Amino acid sequence: MAKEAPYLWFNEPPIDYDIYRFAVKSFLYDGQTEFQRVVILDTFEYGRMLVLDGFAQSSEKDEYIFHEALVHPTMVTHGDPRDVLIIGGGEGATLREVLAHGSVERLVMVDLDRELVEICKEHLPEWHQGKFDDPKVELVFEDGKQYVERCESMFDVIIIDLQDPLDEDSPAAALYTERFYASVRQRLRPGGLLVVQAMELSATNDLEGDDHLMVRNRLMKVFSTVRSYLVFVPTFQSEWAFVVASDGPDPASLTREQIEEGLSRQGTPEGRDLGKSLSFYDADAHIRMFTLSRDLKRFLAGLPPTEYGAR
Repeated sequence: MAKEAPYLWFNEPPIDYDIYRFAVKSFLYDGQTEFQRVVILDTFEYGRMLVLDGFAQSSEKDEYIFHEALVHPTMVTHGDPRDVLIIGGGEGATLREVLAHGSVERLVMVDLDRELVEICKEHLPEWHQGKFDDPKVELVFEDGKQYVERCESMFDVIIIDLQDPLDEDSPAAALYTERFYASVRQRLRPGGLLVVQAMELSATNDLEGDDHLMVRNRLMKVFSTVRSYLVFVPTFQSEWAFVVASDGPDPASLTREQIEEGLSRQGTPEGRDLGKSLSFYDADAHIRMFTLSRDLKRFLAGLPPTEYGAR
């Protein structure tokens, strides 16, 4: 039930890094599921926003940037994805973007928190756009790790869209391990790809204990090709990163012509050119996201930044 909100809302209790505040008009929902606190609010700058356990997950103004960046580079790199698995993605926006591809025949979405999905269905229609009811969709409410370990289906693309593993007790923590990634690899067809949302990426972060490096390094122990890429998401106030892993196609090697041809060939379910229906992703965005600066390449290689002025 909606209620009046204080003008400023932010994470509590205090944490040991910067806190960004959002000017809030009102709360639309504030409740506790079995697994997490869910808050949906209207902000002045970013519109409607989903907040889980005090951390902004996506906002009405720019969620399309995050979700198009998460989904389309991997789908286009595959070229003909028919069976897709999403682990997480409770808002339904990742599901929405996958179903934009006309080649998709089956989409399984596995989320631990049934209550969260129901809340998002009601309060975030702009995110899912009714796609939960698409006949291609199979919703499974289960721990993603358990599903992958018991599943016998094979997939062309697997997308992991989870909360950050903030601590070892988080339900998401077990889905960021080398063992889990090895299980995921067993569920990919030849030529299949995995993409993981992989937190903030900045060359100013500490090499020791960096979340993105943790994800990347664990994937590198399982897959032969691992590529980091990033995009600026205003709500997150940072460059947000993803990692694609496979034993085949390399998304960083695609040319502009290949990307444009792939978008046109895959098309939408209605037969239109997919590239003309998206708001953020195109060939230029793809190439930009995979083109990393020198300091980031050093950071990903585990090297310290070059000191300013050193030549």
